[in-house]
Amino acid sequence: MNWINGLGRGWKALVAVACVLCLLVTPAVTVKHENFKTCDQSGFCRRNRAYADTALSNSKWQSPYTLDSSTVKFDKGILTGVVDKKITNTDQTVRLPLKVTFHESGTARVTIDEEKRQKGEIELRHDSKARKERYNEAEKWAIVGGTVVSTGAALNKDAEKGSTRVMYGPGSKFEAIIQHAPFGVQFKRDGETQIKLNDRGLMNMEHWRPKVDKPETEQKEGEEAVVAESDNIAEDESTWWDESFGGNTDSKPRGPEAVAMDIEFPAYQYVYGAASHAGPLALKETRGGDGKYSDPYRLYNSDVFEYEMDSPMTLYGAIPFMQAQKKDSAVGVFWLNAAETWIDITKSTSSANPLSLGIGGTTSTDTHWISESGLLDLFIFLGPTPQDVIGAYGELTGYTQLPQQFSIAHHQCRWNYVTDEDVKDVDRKFDKSKIPYDVIWLDIEYTDGKKYFTWDPMTFPDPINMQKQLDEHQRKLVAIIDPHIKNEGGYSVVDELKSKDLAIKNKDGNIYEGWCWPGSSHWIDCFNPKAREWWKTLFRYDKFKGTAKNMFIWNDMNEPSVFNGPETTAPKDLLHHGNWEHRDLHNINGMTFVNATYDAILSRDKDEDKHPIRPFVLTRSFYAGSQRLGAMWTGDNQAAWPHLEASIPMVLSMGISGFPFAGADVGGFFGNPSKELLARWYQAGAFYPFFRAHAHIDTRRREPYLAGEPYTQIISQALRLRYSLLPAWYTAFHEASTTGAPIVRPNYYVHPSDEKGFAIDDQLYLGSTGLLAKPVTKEGQESQDIYLADKEKYFDYFDFWQYEGPGTVSVAAPLDTIPLLMQGGNIIPRRERPRRSSGLMKYDPITLVVVLGNSGDAEGTLYLDDGESYEYQSGAYIHRRFKYSTSTSSLTSEDVSSPGKKTKEYLKLMEKVRVERIVVVNAPEGWSGKKEVEVAEEGGAKSGKSGKAELEWHGKVEGKAAWAVVRDPGVRVGEGWKIQF
Repeated sequence: MNWINGLGRGWKALVAVACVLCLLVTPAVTVKHENFKTCDQSGFCRRNRAYADTALSNSKWQSPYTLDSSTVKFDKGILTGVVDKKITNTDQTVRLPLKVTFHESGTARVTIDEEKRQKGEIELRHDSKARKERYNEAEKWAIVGGTVVSTGAALNKDAEKGSTRVMYGPGSKFEAIIQHAPFGVQFKRDGETQIKLNDRGLMNMEHWRPKVDKPETEQKEGEEAVVAESDNIAEDESTWWDESFGGNTDSKPRGPEAVAMDIEFPAYQYVYGAASHAGPLALKETRGGDGKYSDPYRLYNSDVFEYEMDSPMTLYGAIPFMQAQKKDSAVGVFWLNAAETWIDITKSTSSANPLSLGIGGTTSTDTHWISESGLLDLFIFLGPTPQDVIGAYGELTGYTQLPQQFSIAHHQCRWNYVTDEDVKDVDRKFDKSKIPYDVIWLDIEYTDGKKYFTWDPMTFPDPINMQKQLDEHQRKLVAIIDPHIKNEGGYSVVDELKSKDLAIKNKDGNIYEGWCWPGSSHWIDCFNPKAREWWKTLFRYDKFKGTAKNMFIWNDMNEPSVFNGPETTAPKDLLHHGNWEHRDLHNINGMTFVNATYDAILSRDKDEDKHPIRPFVLTRSFYAGSQRLGAMWTGDNQAAWPHLEASIPMVLSMGISGFPFAGADVGGFFGNPSKELLARWYQAGAFYPFFRAHAHIDTRRREPYLAGEPYTQIISQALRLRYSLLPAWYTAFHEASTTGAPIVRPNYYVHPSDEKGFAIDDQLYLGSTGLLAKPVTKEGQESQDIYLADKEKYFDYFDFWQYEGPGTVSVAAPLDTIPLLMQGGNIIPRRERPRRSSGLMKYDPITLVVVLGNSGDAEGTLYLDDGESYEYQSGAYIHRRFKYSTSTSSLTSEDVSSPGKKTKEYLKLMEKVRVERIVVVNAPEGWSGKKEVEVAEEGGAKSGKSGKAELEWHGKVEGKAAWAVVRDPGVRVGEGWKIQF
């Protein structure tokens, strides 16, 4: 839509309307690759790839970066020095301050900056207002903890000449070896090298320089640039000072300033992360070849229309966090840079030593990270377990917030429910069909002419009454609010945005005008503290009239999406608060907007209530740290089987990238799914942490009650399964909020010793429950092969059919069945009474499923609180550990909470919540003659209640395990007790 730029305002409005109409009548098409750059079309990526090609093809190549030994200092856990970059064919040297910080958490941080220029030393073009230094504020948005400097880190005095060695980490088992010439760093754990920086000499910091005008030669778009050869390194100057793509020209007043580094993971074959991409969990190689990508993974938040499968191209969010895994060892790196970033991945295999009998060769992974601007700033995590790596990253960037319980239940959305009566009618039909749901969503059509914080007076004349009906069954409303503000006179929001000077500016310092759903629009600059404070005021109940306490917010289009912008996003030479260029902070932009919305909802309720409820915000764009604020979804997918299949590795990738509250549009956003696909997608969605059905405006209605039988019943069964397991899901969310652990987990995370399972990404474990699901993602499939990594016994969730690993087992999966196994040794909490919403389940009894495996023992946890407020921070919660011991044949409940001032009050509120049933799977044969069990509450018969409960025995049948049921043992969830079998 770049050609719109040349049109007048009236024509632009007509074109915008026409384009929207086109969306309604044209069939779905695949992503338009011509709208998005390849590495070769991105100047800084092309330059650094060429740099790498030259370096790696020259056996005599040596990095031009050296650490000046005379500048090296180490004090209280921080090493500083200056890295010198020698400019080829000159006597010039660029000084790059180095700082290596060792943290108490065991994390190390390497930061390289560029010395500040003296006034007048560097001239910026266009009398630019752009800030004349490298962007250094990414940590302000991404980092919230884990940075206490280590007091135990110490120099190793045995270091060889020309290097500096620092011992750090738990038990001083970690070591950093900083090589001076050429500059490089090795990180070791227990004496073994785990990560290498600049070992291949690909480090490159494009230093600032004055622009020297040269005679211009006309070059047509798409033609090869003229490249000057200098000392065997090709210096492509064609995109140093400006760059064109798709009819847009990016002015670059600061010239070239890319940063790049090669990071090697020696002896690690598998790497994960770098979310988000539509590809396998284990990242592929990117330098071409059979089954490999030819372009690097790209991190540049963009509105990608109908993204394609199995591709490294950019999507809506960027988390530059990568992990490497080998048998019993995990490490990771976090590249703290908010600019456009590309990551090349290659692998090399060493031959086995013929004298080392039985020891094969090893595969190492080499990565090459390239960012357009900013600092060279990275964190090193040395594990040794996936839990250690992801937990340390979570400590740095923050754990996911403990969400309201409604938000982990079932959400119903489409673009758009067209009136408030339509919403109420859908709500009633869910009830009539006895299908549970918690949230209904409104897309942009609820507004008055695409003006946010308004309601269309014709279609939504009574939003309060609509929300009241939802509240009758404790349901919620979520409405969309995007960062583009309609540029229309008399619209109070845009008038204030302009008068208060809170919008993003163009390169000349004037308010930026672009095009999005409303037509002509301006964008709030949430990097500006004053803008964030103003944003809070807009959500107050007296300001955003028609909103109630059960309404929450969806932030879409926050990459930002700009219809007439380059690559459908904002020009890079726009200016933000502090005169930072948009290129410096693009990938953080979406997070700042969600941050402002989160604070606004929190502030909205604080104004009304001394006990505010937890905000819920959904975002499309994200960065490292966005997980602290809410949920994300994988964007505009298609109603197609490959998109269903891809959703599972995409959600798993988000979980191991520190953002576990993730999901995909159930049913597919574009297109109309077949009834089989819709049913299978609901079955898969039941295992997304964020579970929302959503559809494009041009699709047919597909609420579950419209599917017809048997599909409605099959979908309802999947939904009821999700609701019955909400106690397990909420417990998993609590764990994620305190340790950073993924909510749904890939095989390598759960079984880090099992090399055969490192590439598996089509099955998942739910939290620490031992539940293993492998949803069907292929048309017509009626059985499913599930890989079991261990020798433990597994049992079908529904009929207790027994399986055992290690290896692959075949599970029957007709259309009405979700392949779901329970791993022996776990205790799973659930609530089995069907309700209309999760809020109505708050005081329902609990069923415990005790799954006995090889050892005969089992363990599990349950976390409960009010599901909405912050009172759990004052002790208003229940956290119990349940243990079954085969040696004593007893099941016990143990308190693992930390009492606070609200504990007694909450326990009093929950005193009637009891354990309704105990189901023991793989029950011992010795129980077959028993009729009852002994029950003692709170310390046994002497100090608490005691009695007996009925035991119901079911013996083995064919391949199914024996099982037993204790009905109504008379014990409370919030109390200690013991049941003797």
